[in-house]
Amino acid sequence: MSRTKDASDHRPKTPPDHVRAVPVRRPGRWIAVLVIGVLIAQFLHLVLTNQNLHWDVVGQVFTYRTVVRGLSFTLLLTVLAMMIGIVGGVLLAVMRLSNNPVLSGVSWVYVWVFRGTPVLVQLFFWNFLGAIIPDIGLGIPFGTTFVEWSYNDLVGLFTAATLCLGLNEAAYFSEIVRAGTLSVDEGQSEAAASLGMTRSQTLRRIVLPQAMRVIIPPTGNQTISMLKTTALVSAISLEELTRAALDIGNRTLYVIPALIAASLWYLAFTSILSIGQYYIERHFARGSNRTLPLTPIQRARARLGVPSKGKGIT
Repeated sequence: MSRTKDASDHRPKTPPDHVRAVPVRRPGRWIAVLVIGVLIAQFLHLVLTNQNLHWDVVGQVFTYRTVVRGLSFTLLLTVLAMMIGIVGGVLLAVMRLSNNPVLSGVSWVYVWVFRGTPVLVQLFFWNFLGAIIPDIGLGIPFGTTFVEWSYNDLVGLFTAATLCLGLNEAAYFSEIVRAGTLSVDEGQSEAAASLGMTRSQTLRRIVLPQAMRVIIPPTGNQTISMLKTTALVSAISLEELTRAALDIGNRTLYVIPALIAASLWYLAFTSILSIGQYYIERHFARGSNRTLPLTPIQRARARLGVPSKGKGIT
């Protein structure tokens, strides 16, 4: 009895009015912030005060007529190469997933060759293929040729660059489509088959729409990568953005300012593509996430206390 009484005497008779919570101290985080802040400040000081960067020249080169024309070639080359890559990649993925061993084998060899050799080597190959095949003709195989063209006249620099980048992209995109297709549960295909749908109908209406959630993110990354990979075509003297900037830099001896101007164009369009990729991913995520994350505009509205428009999932 005495022990119980002594223990009860030490208990607080009334609960404390206020509990003071002490946040966990993280000195390492503040040290890292300080170090990064100093490095950023030094970088900005270098960029803004270094007279050798010639920002006035950067502004002139940025809007120079040759650079803008090279930018248009870069964008057109990116669009055409991605179109060829997407169409060819879907076809190769379907062939790879086919039960026909010939189609599957041909697709595997194609991917093996184009993924196993550098893009620059492929670019030189397409450019100098006329030395091996000087003429291209249509006619009876191993027989009479009815129509014939010169390879160099038929395949110019832009065409060679488009074919190289597009066919190379098809090999990578086929693996993206194949991975997305395999991510869909097999029960979906079995249910579609029980409803009498053919294999092609199942692929178009059931499998691919669900696989888009897996396909879209790497497709966006490949598009951004393609925009930058087009700089390689400068090796065959095609005047795209990088080649145009280098030509101006070599003529004026302002190489670094010219490259900075080209880099700013690349950064601008990769940023636009990144924003588009974000919203496309968000659109296809509606079938898997009950609550979608807030967009940057919605987060800014929430911080400012501005009510968001609309109700439900946006």
